[in-house]
Amino acid sequence: MKEQITISVSSIHGSKHFQLSNKAQRNLRWMAISAVTVTLTAVGWMVYLKSEADDAKYKQMELEAQSSTLTEELEQLKSLKFDLEADLDARENRLSGVSDRLHELEALLGVDVTGEVDAIEQRLDVAAINSAVRTAILESLPNGAPVLNARQSSQFGYRVHPVTGKRRLHRGLDFAVNTGTPVYAPADGVVETVRPSKEGSGNFLRLQHTFGFSSSYSHLNKFAVKAGDFVNKGDLIAYSGNSGLSSGPHLHYEVRFVGRALNPRPFVDWSLDNFEHIFEKERNIQWAFLINKVEQQVSKQLQLSSQRDVTSKANSS
Repeated sequence: MKEQITISVSSIHGSKHFQLSNKAQRNLRWMAISAVTVTLTAVGWMVYLKSEADDAKYKQMELEAQSSTLTEELEQLKSLKFDLEADLDARENRLSGVSDRLHELEALLGVDVTGEVDAIEQRLDVAAINSAVRTAILESLPNGAPVLNARQSSQFGYRVHPVTGKRRLHRGLDFAVNTGTPVYAPADGVVETVRPSKEGSGNFLRLQHTFGFSSSYSHLNKFAVKAGDFVNKGDLIAYSGNSGLSSGPHLHYEVRFVGRALNPRPFVDWSLDNFEHIFEKERNIQWAFLINKVEQQVSKQLQLSSQRDVTSKANSS
């Protein structure tokens, strides 16, 4: 017997009955299954699309945040660029000023500036070496007066001795100073001789400098150093007096090279402002060899100093 489904529909007008055959039932079931499937599929897509929308919204928020951060960074970079450009302009102005002053220094030091030297570092090295050489020489060899603001009362050369009355070579330069006037070292050196005496040169002191130079001081009142002491240029070494064979308070000052007396006057007048002055006044010294030797020493010192600076920076970083 075939199964049939009867559907009854009741209303005020009565009841109506509909019978579904097996084929209709199958079609109805397929339609229900299809409807459920479509509904589930639609719900699944809706859930998926909502998830994608949420992800897209989250990514949009991230992008907006990144965009805001990038905008701030861009503004900071623009501000930094402006500051760097201003700093660069200032550095270029300072560099131009340094170059101008370096040119003046090169002219003062007698550096050859006729050729093209592109690297300012190279020019600075040359100027630094020349300046350091001059400074090193003026620290090592006697220059300037050993007493301050003193009148020169007797020059180097032949004269009649004020006490003995005999004509003889005056091997030094006399400064008319009162007893107790400070006497300063005219260059770096070591105290070779400290000799108290009441005769001849009186209380006598000699300094040994580099390259065979020495300086001596006679008729002193008292000593401020002792034999074997190292002294720097400008250090107090003694006080002037009137000891020994002297006609009055004064300082007798001598400069010698390997024992030979030189005229102290050019050395007293010698300074950084007239560095070449001594070469013209004292021609019996091989100045070219001496300067070349000092240049070699200074170059090595500058190289070592530069290497130490680089090593120190590398260690600190």
